[in-house]
Amino acid sequence: MAAEVRWLLLVSAIILAIARGNDGSAPHRRFEYKYSFKPPYLAQKDGSVPFWQYGGNAIASEENVRIAPSLRSQKGGIWSKEKTSFDWWEAEVTFRVTGRGRVGADGLAFWYSESPGGHDGPVFGSADQWNGLGVIFDSFDNDNKHNNPYIMAIHNDGTKVFDHQNDGSTQLLAGCLRDFRNKPFPTKAKIEYYQHVLTVHFHSGMTNNDEDYEVCIRAENVVLPKYGYFGLTAATGGLADDHDALSFLTTSLHVPGQSPPTIPLPIDAEQEKLAHEYEEYQKKLDKQREDYRREHPEDHQGEGEEYETEQDRELRQIFSGQSQMFAELRDMGRKLSEIVGRQESTISLLSQVHTVVSGGGIPVIGQNGQAVPPQHAQVPPQVGAQPVMARHEVDALLTQQRELVNTARELKTYLVELHQRTSAIQQAQEKQGTAHVVGGAYDQQQLAAELRDGLNSVKRDMAAAAQRLSAPPPPCPTVSGCVSTTVFITVAAVQLVILLGYSLYRDSKESQAKKFY
Repeated sequence: MAAEVRWLLLVSAIILAIARGNDGSAPHRRFEYKYSFKPPYLAQKDGSVPFWQYGGNAIASEENVRIAPSLRSQKGGIWSKEKTSFDWWEAEVTFRVTGRGRVGADGLAFWYSESPGGHDGPVFGSADQWNGLGVIFDSFDNDNKHNNPYIMAIHNDGTKVFDHQNDGSTQLLAGCLRDFRNKPFPTKAKIEYYQHVLTVHFHSGMTNNDEDYEVCIRAENVVLPKYGYFGLTAATGGLADDHDALSFLTTSLHVPGQSPPTIPLPIDAEQEKLAHEYEEYQKKLDKQREDYRREHPEDHQGEGEEYETEQDRELRQIFSGQSQMFAELRDMGRKLSEIVGRQESTISLLSQVHTVVSGGGIPVIGQNGQAVPPQHAQVPPQVGAQPVMARHEVDALLTQQRELVNTARELKTYLVELHQRTSAIQQAQEKQGTAHVVGGAYDQQQLAAELRDGLNSVKRDMAAAAQRLSAPPPPCPTVSGCVSTTVFITVAAVQLVILLGYSLYRDSKESQAKKFY
C-alpha cells in the first residue's frame, strides 16, 4: 500500500513539473497586422492590398486573392512589402484549390525568404535559389509515383536549384501526403517557426471546426534568415486549378521574459513642436481669410448661402416627407368620399326598386338614372325612359335566364364528355401502335379520295348529259347536187378504154420479146 502511494506521488510530481515547464515555455504572442491580410475589404478601391504587393496573373478582390486562375500556364504571387522585425513567428494561411479535373496542377507555395521571390519564377511562380523556407502544396505528380497531392517543406540557402523532375523529394526537410483540392470548406495551414523548430499543422477542410488541425511536418535545427519577407505564389501548367488565398494571418512569437518591441511614441518635445506648428498654420490661415474678406467684400455677402446646413437639410427632409404624407391622405379621403357616395346612391336605388317591385311593377328609369315609381310615370313615357314591366313579364324574363343558364351548363357537360371520349379514342389508337394507326388512316384517306373522284366523275357525266339534253338538236346537213347518169357512164367508158389499151400494149410487148429470142 505504501509503495502504491509513493508511485502516485511520484507520477503527480512529474506531471506538475511538466505542466509548470510548459507554462513557463509558452511564448508571448502578438498579432502583426502589417504582415497579414483577411476579408472583408481585403483589397482597396484602387485594387491594392495594404502592406502587400501582388503581380503576375494574381487578382485581388474584397474577399480573396486569386493567385493563379484556372487557365493554362499562369503564374502569380503576393509578397509583403516590409521585412520582418521579429525572430520567431507563426503564419496561418487559409486557401482553396479548386478545379474540374481529378488531377490538378501545379500547386501553391508559402515562402519566407530573405528577399521577395517575384511573381513569375520557375518554382511555383517564385524565383529559384531562394534563401529561406518554402512550404509547397504540390498537386501535380511529375515523377509518376502517385504521391500527390503532397505537402513538403524545403530549406534553401540560396545555392540549390529546385528538382522539378523528382518533385523536390531529394531536397525536402519533411512532408506529408494530404489532399487539399476541391474541399467543402477552406483548407488551412499553420506554419510555426520557434527556436529553430519548424512545425506545420494542416486543416483538411472536411469540417468547419477551426480546431481540427493535425501535425503534418515537424523539423528541428532549422536555421532560417533572422529577418525576411512572407509570400504566397502559385502556378498552373497543362492542367489548371483556381488557387485562392482567403487570409494570411501572422503572429510574432517572443520568448517568455522578453517583452515584444513597442512602437516608439513621440516624446513631449516633439508633441509640443507639432502643436506649435499647427497653431501657427491655423493663425496664418485665419489671417489670410480675413484679408481676403476685406479685399473682396462682395464675395463675402453671399458666402454660405449656396451651402445647406445639416439643420436645413433635416428640416427640408421632414417637410418633404410630411407633405407627401398629407397628399396621400388627401387622395385617400377623396377616394373614400367617392366610394361612400356611390354606395349611398346604390342603396337608395335598390330600396326604391324593392318598394316598387313589392307593389307589383318595375320602376321607370329616367334620363338622370333615378328610379320613378310607375304611379308617377307619365303615359306615354318620355323620350329616354323605359315602359313599365308587369310582374309576370319579370318572372318570364327570369325564367328564360334560368333556362339559358341550364342550357349553357348542359352544353358545357356535353362538350366535356365529348372531349373525354375524344381523348379516350386517341389514347386507344396510340396504344394500338404507331404503324397500325398510320396505315389505317392512310387506307381510309385513299378510299375517301377514290369515292370523291368517282362522285366527281358521275357529277361531270350527269352535267354533260343534262347539258346535251337541254341543248337544241343540230340542223341537218345541206345536200349538194348528185352526179348525172351521162357523166357517170362517160367516166366509166373512159376508164374501160384506158384499161383495154394498157392490156393490148402489154401483150404486144410480150410478143415482141418472144420473137427476139
